[in-house]
Amino acid sequence: MSRMTILTEAELRKIVTLDLEAVACVENAFRALATLPVAMPPILRLDIPEHRGEVDVKTAYVPGIDGFAIKISPGFFDNPKLGLPSVNGMMVLLSAKTGLIEAVLLDNGYLTDIRTAAAGAVAARHLSREDSKVAAIFGAGVQGGLQLEALRLVRPIEEARIWARDATKAEATAARLREKLGILVRAELDAAKAAAEADIIVTTTPSTEPLIKAGFVSAGQHITAMGSDAEHKNEIAPAILRMADLYVADSAKQTRRLGELHHAIEAAVMTADAEVTELGQIIAGGKPGRRSVSDITIADLTGTGVQDTAIATLARDRARVTNAGTIFES
Repeated sequence: MSRMTILTEAELRKIVTLDLEAVACVENAFRALATLPVAMPPILRLDIPEHRGEVDVKTAYVPGIDGFAIKISPGFFDNPKLGLPSVNGMMVLLSAKTGLIEAVLLDNGYLTDIRTAAAGAVAARHLSREDSKVAAIFGAGVQGGLQLEALRLVRPIEEARIWARDATKAEATAARLREKLGILVRAELDAAKAAAEADIIVTTTPSTEPLIKAGFVSAGQHITAMGSDAEHKNEIAPAILRMADLYVADSAKQTRRLGELHHAIEAAVMTADAEVTELGQIIAGGKPGRRSVSDITIADLTGTGVQDTAIATLARDRARVTNAGTIFES
């Protein structure tokens, strides 16, 4: 007889929040990717173009963690017109010892949102200037707001600008975040002005052409690109990768295939065999991060299965402590 725990989105929202423990959990996942023989197959992606849909399947086994997650993550970007969320999904956590299902996490993408935001905090902690006070967020969706919340866990952010193609959405998101966070947050409809003098720039959009142009970037800035998790997506002008003092990938293998690096290689501003620093190597102390306050740094985060395994095991552990979820025996 096997026992599995089924957790709904409502239950998961109560036990897993965007906090420093979630950030530490994702930071440890990055470290593991750089230092342990992690098994992480390439992302499986299914495209459904007539409905602007894509489905990603991610997984990873991390030695030392007793479970591994398989995540199904659909993104259907016309859904808002139907009154539906554009992202949903679920995770299944299996025992690394027996392969038996331990938990089914019906999170509708919530855990992905939390681990992605936590990854943004990890990148900022290791690559942005410690005194970073001004953030520019490109994208007015759920992830844009979470990225700003995550930055405030690791940096003294006092002011933020929100840019989005939809000005009404940018205004609404800025107003919501102003109220929630109690800091100055405003919508900025000019992308160049949004980026100007921001200490940290975060892009969280499904854009297929660069939002951040070479002329937008100045000394001392840190950029985290979150949106390019498929070959056709591109948020950062390739030239910026060449002018940066430090380019960092979550997984070099992955960003060469579908991240901002992939576009820089295609544009011939970076070579396909160029040595790439991974965020986990910096966390583990194997590679240097930011060297000076004037450095321009870039984190190219395409999302990795290790992050999903990390957040899913955190959810399972918290569920055990709080007796959350429904036990299903088979």
